[in-house]
Amino acid sequence: MKLSHIEHIGIAVNSLEEAIPYYEKVLGLKCYAVEEVKDQKVKTAFFKIGETKLELLESTDAEGPVGQFIEKREQGLHHLAFAVENLESALKEAEQKGVKLVDKQPRKGAEGLDIAFLHPRSTFGVLTELCEDKRKK
Repeated sequence: MKLSHIEHIGIAVNSLEEAIPYYEKVLGLKCYAVEEVKDQKVKTAFFKIGETKLELLESTDAEGPVGQFIEKREQGLHHLAFAVENLESALKEAEQKGVKLVDKQPRKGAEGLDIAFLHPRSTFGVLTELCEDKRKK
């Protein structure tokens, strides 16, 4: 598996409307995109710091993954995402090495990326996302 960089850090929040001002007014970052990913039942807001992005996640459905996360753990760090070359190959390699996969096949995520998650039981408690940007090829 060839990782190139940390693609983004996902942070679960109750409300984008309430959280965005903190990142903009206190930390001085600029929200450059807000997007809804309907199949994941989430609205996202993105900020860039250096080569890494922060992704705020607001659930659009209490039964969705982020809604359930907030119910169990409250707001906070949700996942760590790495940019990877050849996502399908990376998933096969991870599975062959004993990592439990949340997604056996890539799916579409925010910003047009192909994404897949590795289960936190196999990654020392950190929900790990692998991302591939096929638009750059």
